[in-house]
Amino acid sequence: MAKFRQNALCPCGSGKKYKRCCKIFHNGIYPKDVLTLMKSRYSAFAVGEIDYIIKTSIDQKDYRELKAFSEICDFKRLDILDYGEDFVIFRATIFCNGEDNSFSERSRFILVDGKWKYESGDILD
Repeated sequence: MAKFRQNALCPCGSGKKYKRCCKIFHNGIYPKDVLTLMKSRYSAFAVGEIDYIIKTSIDQKDYRELKAFSEICDFKRLDILDYGEDFVIFRATIFCNGEDNSFSERSRFILVDGKWKYESGDILD
C-alpha cells in the first residue's frame, strides 16, 4: 500500500480522507450494510488491501492474484447505480497500463453470522 497516502481522499468517493473512511474497515471494523461493504471493497482493491477482499468474500478463494491488478491499475471512480438489502449495482472506472478496464457489475451479498459477505457478481457490460 506504499503508493496510497493515508491523508488522500478515499477511493470510495465519500469525500473523506481514506484514514477516516474505508481504512477503518480494512483495519477490522465490519461494515453494517452491503453498500458500505461494496465501497470498502472497491477501496481495498484501489489501495492493495487484498486480505480484506478475501475476508469479505463468501468463497474465501485466494484473490492474491489480484494484487498485481491492484498495483498496475488506477482506480478513478466508483459510481453506485442502484442497491438494495442484498445487492449493489455499480460502475467502476479503472485504467490499467493506460487502457480503459471500466465495468459495471451487479454484486450479490449474503449475511453470514451477522456479517455481509460478497457472494458473486454479474458483469453488466
